[in-house]
Amino acid sequence: MIVNSIPLGRSVRGLAAGLVLSLSAAVAALAEVRGIDPFVGSYSGSAELVLADGTTQKRDLSVEIAQTYAGFSVAWSTITIRPDGRTKERSYKIMFVPSREDGLFAAAMRKDLFGHDVQLDPMKGEPFVWGQLSGDTLTVYAIFVDLTGGYEIQQYDRTLAEGGLQLEFSSFRNGAEQRSLSSFLKRQ
Repeated sequence: MIVNSIPLGRSVRGLAAGLVLSLSAAVAALAEVRGIDPFVGSYSGSAELVLADGTTQKRDLSVEIAQTYAGFSVAWSTITIRPDGRTKERSYKIMFVPSREDGLFAAAMRKDLFGHDVQLDPMKGEPFVWGQLSGDTLTVYAIFVDLTGGYEIQQYDRTLAEGGLQLEFSSFRNGAEQRSLSSFLKRQ
């Protein structure tokens, strides 16, 4: 049996190379997102938030980290317990998708005109948020720009620990620390 060999044209080879590169990038992104696996779960705990003036506020904390189709999500709630017993709850949920850099994730906080997930605009008073996965620590950063051009940056470090996560939170306004918190969050 004789098989004729047909040389591949440049366009077909280019297409094949493009497909291989796209597949490699997709596999790398999936492997990066799979690095979130040890963090997936629900956690809760309590802590005292330390304010810039040294006073403290009691907080009940919870966080849920989940894998999504395109990346992962982090949802957290903070319940502030006032001295008179009243409470105030705040909840947030942010979706993250892999960026072009290993270990860095863009926040997918809204859809653009074409239905793509995009980040918010800090120049419009919206938070600019991103995530970083480095070893046993998942860090979420948020930066806010105020109307006078000042800024606030928040950092949430969630480090894997036996039975849960160690949370370290800090907030800086124009370079001066405003708030900090350290707490163990037990896996539920």
